[in-house]
Amino acid sequence: MEPSLYTVKALLILDSLGQRLLAKYYDGTFPTAQEQAAFERSIFRQTQRAGGEVACLEGLTVVYRNSADLFFYVVGGCEENELMLSAVLACLLDTLSHLLRKEVEKRWLLDNMEGTFLVVDEIVDKGVILESDPQQVLQRLGLRAPEPAPYGFVLLDYLAGGSERGDAGGHK
Repeated sequence: MEPSLYTVKALLILDSLGQRLLAKYYDGTFPTAQEQAAFERSIFRQTQRAGGEVACLEGLTVVYRNSADLFFYVVGGCEENELMLSAVLACLLDTLSHLLRKEVEKRWLLDNMEGTFLVVDEIVDKGVILESDPQQVLQRLGLRAPEPAPYGFVLLDYLAGGSERGDAGGHK
């Protein structure tokens, strides 16, 4: 009897030029780096101008969406449930958007790659879909959305907040 778990074969984030920012392959469908790069070029060429959200490429079901200057892909087998793949994609985008409190952009993603990997790992583990609810992912990671701060003033805000906390506690 075949396992009944929902699975994905790959999860990809490419920039607006089709360059890999994050890629997790969960099975041997594309075993070499060359095959992965060729698949990523192919998937990007076929979806960068398309208006849909689901494509069938090379016998695989691909669910995708773009956000600002990024393209997000969830790849499943041809027999995989498209709605479940869409739920994984929506969970990834919603979780990252919640953390940022706006649309996910390349600069933010690169600055927060460690957190992005943690989010991906909470959603999919070894190809098995673990979670499709962004609130559950945030809760598991113990994350909350950061307070908005102007770019470049984060360290200054941190230092100012640290000295206020020290004064408030009666320590000098």
